[in-house]
Amino acid sequence: MCPVRYRPQRTRHSHDDAPDTAQDFARLATLPEGPEREELSSRLVEAWLPMAHRLAAKYRNRGESLEDLEQVAALGLVKAVDRYDPALGTPFVPFAVPTITGEIRRHFRDHTWDVHVPRRVQELRNKVRAAVRDLSTTVEDRGPSVEQIAEHTGMPQEDVAAGLEALGSFRSLSLDASLSAGSDDGFSLADTFGEPEAEYDTVVAREAVKPCLRELPERQRRVLYLRFFRDMSQSSIGQELGISQMHVSRLLSKSFERVRRQVEHERRGVRRSPSERPGHAHGTVRTAHRHAAVPGGAAAA
Repeated sequence: MCPVRYRPQRTRHSHDDAPDTAQDFARLATLPEGPEREELSSRLVEAWLPMAHRLAAKYRNRGESLEDLEQVAALGLVKAVDRYDPALGTPFVPFAVPTITGEIRRHFRDHTWDVHVPRRVQELRNKVRAAVRDLSTTVEDRGPSVEQIAEHTGMPQEDVAAGLEALGSFRSLSLDASLSAGSDDGFSLADTFGEPEAEYDTVVAREAVKPCLRELPERQRRVLYLRFFRDMSQSSIGQELGISQMHVSRLLSKSFERVRRQVEHERRGVRRSPSERPGHAHGTVRTAHRHAAVPGGAAAA
């Protein structure tokens, strides 16, 4: 079998030490599964390993050790060698680079935090994860204990505990995630959140206008009571009070305007909500009157 030959290969992805493996890939495509194919595949992976390591180095200093990234890149390279088909006419480098970088990015997606975590905690987590992986081959029926990990790594037990906690909590939970594992009931974390309570706005409006209502003249309080507590029309109010419907309308408008001015005066210098701006006084008074007794209203009724 001919050895793998090295020569510069000019492609869209420049690699100065790219080996000349075209003949080896062509031969690999003809070999059936077996020892000969596995040996040639391993030699091709070894020949292209420097390229995989360079791709891994581009992702250093992102919370993962370079050694772990190189292992992930090597896994991507193995997949690229196994899937490459020289008959399609595409050089190996343009095919392999996306496969390897995709494997690295998938590793970051599945094994790194969605939010910023102190570097020390990341390092503790990486050490603990490596120790758990090493000890899992010797510990039966259960994972290694904090004491075993501390003895294996030489780390204080407090650091091991912090690393274990980080190991199980470095990913955020989607609000769409189901609360019951394996359940199709459609009940997600988002369903446990409360919704805005409309009555809160009512309380604010009521407390804002309550002092203002007490200062209204008796007739204006009476008109407001009949309009909003007894739900009477303006013409019905006019008949009960012996005044015209137009007069009732003017009394209501004067009441709204007076309440609005007083509320704005008391809150001057404070940013007002939409319900307190000019033009919204009617809504504020209506809301407040439906939920607070008009002083003197019940007696007047």
